[in-house]
Amino acid sequence: MSDKIQAIRGMNDILPDDLDCWQFLEETAAEVFRLYGYREIRVPVVEKTELFARSIGQSTDIVEKEMYTFQDRNGDSLSLRPEGTAGVVRAALQNGMLHNAVHRLWYTGPMFRHERPQKGRYRQFHQIGLEAFGMAEAELDAEVIALTDALWKKLGISDVVLQLNSLGTRVSRQRYRDALTEFYTGHRERLDEDSLRRLDSNPLRILDSKDRQVSELNHAAPSILDYLDDESAEHFARVRELLDDLGVVYTVNPGLVRGLDYYTRSVFEWTTDELGAQSAICGGGRYDGLVETLGGKPTPAIGFGIGKERLIELMKIQSCCEPASMLDVYIVQSGDGTAKAGMRLAGQLRENGLRTLCNVGSTGFKSQLKRADRSGAAIAVILGEDELANGMVTIKELATGEQSTASMDQLVDVLHQRL
Repeated sequence: MSDKIQAIRGMNDILPDDLDCWQFLEETAAEVFRLYGYREIRVPVVEKTELFARSIGQSTDIVEKEMYTFQDRNGDSLSLRPEGTAGVVRAALQNGMLHNAVHRLWYTGPMFRHERPQKGRYRQFHQIGLEAFGMAEAELDAEVIALTDALWKKLGISDVVLQLNSLGTRVSRQRYRDALTEFYTGHRERLDEDSLRRLDSNPLRILDSKDRQVSELNHAAPSILDYLDDESAEHFARVRELLDDLGVVYTVNPGLVRGLDYYTRSVFEWTTDELGAQSAICGGGRYDGLVETLGGKPTPAIGFGIGKERLIELMKIQSCCEPASMLDVYIVQSGDGTAKAGMRLAGQLRENGLRTLCNVGSTGFKSQLKRADRSGAAIAVILGEDELANGMVTIKELATGEQSTASMDQLVDVLHQRL
């Protein structure tokens, strides 16, 4: 016998029992996005590697260490997408959507990063997110953040914390970068190997370090809020003012820089202390320079991404995922000539919106009732020879065992009343 083929490490199957929660999240998010005027867009999972190198940043861990990159038969370098924003921007540009136009778009799908698999962090993971193009005002930042707050409430999630920061413009961030470089250069002996490498390529990434000694050093590092240009400072103050007015509670975290180089001005994360080290369930911010970086005209934009696996884990912890019933009716057949009638009846019930399973096979009456109980259906419709001859069926409430009869003509109405 051949060895069984296993799934790739860090790439997980999503089984039917788990999909109730996934579908609840996806359907609820789509509903909230539509309420705010967002339309869905779907883009490929494979893009040219250059797209991510230019957008995310050549010196980021994602591009340097984590992307699944390969050459196709034409010799082109391609990568599985590690995040969603770059592909959406590329699609909007390529399809002429950004010519003096405002667009609100949302997406969902799998992303890929070659990381060490652990709870809440996988090599294939799933995101749901949105992108809004063409608006530079702080009001949009506040609305996008308020949308995420509304989504948590709709999902029944509580005890999550909004962390907020501003990265300013590219000019002000360069001034801050210079200040960080000077600060960390004066404390080289306290930097780990990763931080020393980042000191030359991207010192802002040192602020994300998980090394204990570097984390302690970061408490004394300069704050980016002291290096904001006047316009960015006013923008950030306006965002906070609007969030205060909307009742969205937040914490200003000057150390929040996000892991992608394209962010400008507002950045934010929603975190929880119920998931251990993988505390972020949503992150995003402005990226006013990204469209231009990818060959378009200067276009203000903002977006966020939600990690589905982490959010679903939190939903399970907080009992936000109630198992959905998959079936309304299970048809039990007893006696000769009832199989065809059962199949016809099942078709009729399905046409009327009732999720119906019809017993298959020549199993006995008691075995069929056991199958009905295990199926998760609310009601068993019993079709025997006598009932068939009289145009009647027996209805059994599987939770209580209560039984009654109904005519075939009235069955659909009776079932809709009881379900």
